[in-house]
Amino acid sequence: MVVDNARRHDISRLEGFSDAVFGFALTLLVVSLEVPRSYDELMDLMGGFPSFACCFALLLWLWWEHNTFFRRYGLQDGVTVLLNGGLLFMILLYVYPLKFMFDSMFAQFLVTRRTLVPMELFQLANASAVYAAGFIVMMLMFVLLYTRAYAKRRELGLSELEVFDLKALRGHHFVSVAVGFVSLTVAMWAPLRFAPFSSMCLGLMGPGHGLWAVRHNRMRKALEQGLADAPAATLS
Repeated sequence: MVVDNARRHDISRLEGFSDAVFGFALTLLVVSLEVPRSYDELMDLMGGFPSFACCFALLLWLWWEHNTFFRRYGLQDGVTVLLNGGLLFMILLYVYPLKFMFDSMFAQFLVTRRTLVPMELFQLANASAVYAAGFIVMMLMFVLLYTRAYAKRRELGLSELEVFDLKALRGHHFVSVAVGFVSLTVAMWAPLRFAPFSSMCLGLMGPGHGLWAVRHNRMRKALEQGLADAPAATLS
């Protein structure tokens, strides 16, 4: 979804603090803070690159979603601060589980000197459930942030089209919540042999958001056409 430049404002202390937390989360993901002193250490360090790249991409996406909300609405009331704090707390809490899951995944395909203890199926199911639950909570925080913006729509002076976009963005995060629940369901209630598919279910994010975007774009064009026809009908 294209984000317009309306309601641009100076970066608030809340946004600055949030950016600092995202930066700290990225620091926690760094494989090693020391310069490698040998070839083996260098290869060991590079062995963690694919995992780090995936974690970085996911955090970048979360930052972008966070930036989209605050650039559009810029709320700083107590409820927004509380919800934003909950989101940042969950991001920091799940940095290491996130890294662990990606490390475990790439350990199946890459040969490195890094030693990871293989998980049994019940352990994989439990770890996947923890990861899915954290993902659901983070996405729910975004849903609640947009719900708060909707409650403040008159104070923000949102137009009918902007309110539609707000609800569409909230629905975008509801799609993520739904995908998270699919992953959690597989991890907790499916037979153990299906445990490896729990994390794979998050791949449904792509088609899920794609279908939501198609639906949103169709409805937005209809709304734009209706708003454009309304003045003409009034004049006639």
